[in-house]
Amino acid sequence: MAKGEGAESGSATGLLPTSILQVGERPAQVKEPKKKQQLSICNKLCYAVGGAPYQMTGCALGFFLQIYLLDVAQVDPFSASIILFVGRAWDAFTDPLVGFCISKSSWTCLGRLMPWIIFSTPLAIIAYFLIWFVPDFPQGQILWYLLFYCLFETLVTCFHVPYSALTMFISTEQSERDSATAYRMTVEVLGTVLGTAIQGQIVGQANMPCLEDPKDSAVATEDANHTHSTTSLRETLVEGNFALFCTYTLGFRNEFQNLLLAIMLSATFTIPFWQWFLTQFGKKTAVYIGISSAVPFLILVALIESNLIVTYVVAVAAGISVAAAFLLPWSMLPDVIDDFHLKHPHSHGTEPIFFSFYVFFTKFASGVSLGVSTLSLDFAGYQTRGCSQPAPVRFTLKMLVTMAPIVLILLGLLLFELYPIDEEKRRQNKKALQALREEASSSGCSDTDSTELASIL
Repeated sequence: MAKGEGAESGSATGLLPTSILQVGERPAQVKEPKKKQQLSICNKLCYAVGGAPYQMTGCALGFFLQIYLLDVAQVDPFSASIILFVGRAWDAFTDPLVGFCISKSSWTCLGRLMPWIIFSTPLAIIAYFLIWFVPDFPQGQILWYLLFYCLFETLVTCFHVPYSALTMFISTEQSERDSATAYRMTVEVLGTVLGTAIQGQIVGQANMPCLEDPKDSAVATEDANHTHSTTSLRETLVEGNFALFCTYTLGFRNEFQNLLLAIMLSATFTIPFWQWFLTQFGKKTAVYIGISSAVPFLILVALIESNLIVTYVVAVAAGISVAAAFLLPWSMLPDVIDDFHLKHPHSHGTEPIFFSFYVFFTKFASGVSLGVSTLSLDFAGYQTRGCSQPAPVRFTLKMLVTMAPIVLILLGLLLFELYPIDEEKRRQNKKALQALREEASSSGCSDTDSTELASIL
């Protein structure tokens, strides 16, 4: 993809096979003028489109796997909780493991990262379809769903970790990497929109009858032992309880998929704005403003009575904050890796480890929120398939969707003050990396390493 100046001696060179370095080497005395490494729009779109399937499948599983297990496959709630919990725990565990394996894997004719992407993709497709299949042997359903859920998450990790790590190699220019990340986040949010729109509208058309008094129903008594929220949005508890909150607290039983669609469409359209904002005012400023922008609207939802128009306004505003939460952490991660390479210039091939651990801690936070919300609703007395819920459940849902995210956002921004890489530090690192490239060039290293790498990947 990339054309122009050479690769970072602390990153791309470490992932290039010896044969490529020999082919790409030039005599030390040959000098060519440096040009800024530019990526075309086509380059960025080709890179970005790979993120859409990951988000589409993740969104579908996050919002609809629970209701599918309970109401379609008719798995009992306790077994469903085991499937969801073990699947999430396994998913988080495999991220650093896969990142380590990729960093230690050998070079092939396709490079180091590409084989993981190529061979995991078709197997992940098969596993994903088998998750949504109801087997004919009821006694083995739990094992079936647990097996293919864990298998799918493993294969998706084998795709997503090397795919996200490619950010470090598509360009040596910070601005170009940031732009490519913005394209990728836009496509990924669009993938979430498609996943929400397609599967959400299908679910919305299935009018599962509620039970006026679940305690009088034998089926409901059996199913009312536990309840579970779905996966949380990256930094908050909102998504996991969003459907329940809209249904029971706000009273919009048939609107939650449309409200979710409003959130994701708003996020899709505002990612380019945040990309412009961070280039003008810096990434730390963008984080403070972007993440905190949802707080006033969450407070509004917590204080006012149910109102559909206000709820849609809040959904659009929440999407603006979601866009910042999607874009900015991924945009900042390459800066962290650059800083690490400058401090440890002899550490090569560490990019997949950084990306995998970032995903691991994201999923770990999601798992903690899943457990907290599950226990909270269970203690509040949630009644499965009830047409209404007790007042403690409605209050708990409001706290989980409004006040808990506000507290976590404020705590996160307070901790973010310790983040050391501001715009001045980024400029210093950029100059230092440029000096390393020039030194590598003068010593006879290839000026086209990144181009060779891009052509392979």
